[in-house]
Amino acid sequence: MSIEREVAPEQAGFDARRLARLDAHFARYVDDGRLAGWQLTVARDGRVAHSSVYGHRDAEAGRPVEPDTLWRLFSMTKPITSVAAMLLWEEGRFELTDPIGEWLPEFRDMRVYDKGSATQPFTVPTVEPIRVWHLLTHTSGLTYGFLNTSVVDALYRKAGYDMTTKPGADLAEVCRDFARLPLLFQPGTAWGYGVSTDVLGRLVEVVAGMPLPDFIRTRILEPLGMHDTTWSVAPDEPRMAALYVPGPDGHRLRFDMMGRQAFEEPKAPAGGGGLISTAADYQKFMTMLLRRGDGLLAPRTVGFMTRNHLPGGVDLDRLQTGGFAETTFEGVGFGLGFAVVRDPVPARVFSSPGTYYWGGAASTAFWIDPVERLTVGFYTQLVPSSTYPIRPQLRQLIYSALTD
Repeated sequence: MSIEREVAPEQAGFDARRLARLDAHFARYVDDGRLAGWQLTVARDGRVAHSSVYGHRDAEAGRPVEPDTLWRLFSMTKPITSVAAMLLWEEGRFELTDPIGEWLPEFRDMRVYDKGSATQPFTVPTVEPIRVWHLLTHTSGLTYGFLNTSVVDALYRKAGYDMTTKPGADLAEVCRDFARLPLLFQPGTAWGYGVSTDVLGRLVEVVAGMPLPDFIRTRILEPLGMHDTTWSVAPDEPRMAALYVPGPDGHRLRFDMMGRQAFEEPKAPAGGGGLISTAADYQKFMTMLLRRGDGLLAPRTVGFMTRNHLPGGVDLDRLQTGGFAETTFEGVGFGLGFAVVRDPVPARVFSSPGTYYWGGAASTAFWIDPVERLTVGFYTQLVPSSTYPIRPQLRQLIYSALTD
């Protein structure tokens, strides 16, 4: 399904000429070879006021970006998996303070890295177990192998977990492997980006008694009408965007090694980064959240998820460890599946307090501003997402277009 403008910019409180700056600004990213193409949606009160596409979804094949282009969400999958977990929480199936070892016994006796090398690491016991809220907030101590900043992520790579999971392993085996590796820090004492949401997806499977893709499809995608959101597509799917990386001269290069994963049904569906979707489908997900659950989740659940859950209510940059630095986290906390803006001033990028957001490895981004009743989705195809300052530029251009 394609996405079309539903309301004139002026009726939604935007200056149409200022919104046009968005298209001109990001068109330059394509014209000078940095991006192959992109798609943008800006909505107010759940109605799309600006929708645009530019460039190619597959430059080599000459296929332009179209309104129904399929994009790799990567970590924009995480909020969907977090919503899946909270649907079970609303049913009383677990408490946020429950140790995950009650359902995943391999995580009962975890160890924490203390010192040493990847060949001879020295570990200590955990002071307290990993709890459900640790997974939702990335305070579990689990990490990513591709971060390349610690002995622990080196151990992940050694175990076969870098940008992808170990070939042939299902989600249960993947989680058993994670449990054998030491944690980066004691649970609840720091913030570290990692496989927490993948483990959360496994928790959803065990608690719900069905595979994660089936639960997400029946409880989230189908009720919201997200019919183009899936875990893989056919190899000949013409709507699928290609994947790129920056070349040595700044121009993009095709990245088929990682891009071809979209055409293979995953044996271990990654709750932290496995979904493929369209702008129209993700707009439905954002609108549901903007409308405080819209019947899928309870309003107070959405309100609870989008508060800062970091210990002591501090900014994320004070607790961050592990080397994840795609954007500044000054004035930003973390909720149950989203980063949450506490104060926009320290980061020098405007947004409203209470805005919640995240992005994906291919430079995609979304945010929801409940104060301005605003949702924004940006979809593209360049790995890594730290290559260009797309996200802060989006914010300054969009907020400066608001007139009411």
